[in-house]
Amino acid sequence: MAWMRFRKREMPGNLWTKCPECEKMLFNKELDENCKVCMNCSFHFKIDASERLRYLLDEGSFEEIDAGMIAVDALQFVDDKSPYSEKLAKTREKTGRNEAMVIGLGRLRTRRIAVGTLEFNFMGGSMGVVVGEKVARITELATEQRLPLILMSASGGARMHEGTLSLMQMAKTCAALGRFHAAGCLSISVLTHPTTGGVTASWATMADVVLAEPKSLIGFAGPRVIKNTIRQELPEGFQTSEFLIERGQIDRIVPRPRLVEEIDALFTFLLGPVEEQRPTANEPAVGDIFSGLDLGDLGHVDSEPSEDRSARNEPEVGGHGGTERTVDAERSVPSVSTAEVKTAANPEPLESVEQATPVKNKAKAAG
Repeated sequence: MAWMRFRKREMPGNLWTKCPECEKMLFNKELDENCKVCMNCSFHFKIDASERLRYLLDEGSFEEIDAGMIAVDALQFVDDKSPYSEKLAKTREKTGRNEAMVIGLGRLRTRRIAVGTLEFNFMGGSMGVVVGEKVARITELATEQRLPLILMSASGGARMHEGTLSLMQMAKTCAALGRFHAAGCLSISVLTHPTTGGVTASWATMADVVLAEPKSLIGFAGPRVIKNTIRQELPEGFQTSEFLIERGQIDRIVPRPRLVEEIDALFTFLLGPVEEQRPTANEPAVGDIFSGLDLGDLGHVDSEPSEDRSARNEPEVGGHGGTERTVDAERSVPSVSTAEVKTAANPEPLESVEQATPVKNKAKAAG
């Protein structure tokens, strides 16, 4: 029969994905172009570390660092199912990664940055010794090279298989970030669903700017644990991004497709355009320029001997009419005379007493 000459055309698989929130079928290509966010209801699908870096960084710019670091079962830990060492081996084989943290250098809209992200598929993104060490290393590298730092988290907290060793990573990562901020460098943290436990209590919330994806679970202990402990009903939306931003825990909720645009705007506002990015490895950071400067020495910096200026009847650098500048012992700020303030702020004669009053007050405060 004629119709038997035609065979049903086979359709390739993995073309569509059903949104668990609105139950709409989504074309996978369009879903990937929208950073795995539902175009109908804005539901954020879970993504792995590779996808997160691909959506964030310029194509082909990522250079991974310390990918070969692996955890050691120092405590010989055994739970009710299997030894920790066996669990690590199975997880490495399943995920294709050696640990839960991926760090490296890359570019975001041509700006060079340091970046780290957790892989939730690796034991729930839990923080053990290697994760803590990687966070500390990328932070120290960013400090050394004066690079902005982006850390993205998706974690169940500290890895209890490593006991106290995992808890020590909280202090180590916070110390590294403390030195990073003391050097005047900029960090941004991106909290995703879920971010809990020791990760939330340490480096994930220590950034200069804390961003979060919509409807992400963010907290220390989980809602069920808290509810059973206090034996009270929790507020609606407890520990979500929307709940926390109203209480000042995070700075902004940013949908995943807009993340690059938002971070680039923050970098441009706080660091300047890419071509003007400062400082370099050989230059001090903005917050570090005056850190070692004794303002009391400013009055003793002369471009030429004072007797040469006296011969031309010119005033000293630190005073007016040949008087030397004095230093306030409590504030270590050079005092300024009324004449200097008047000359610097308004060379023209003042027209009224009201205009002169702020100048006099300013001179008294400085003196």
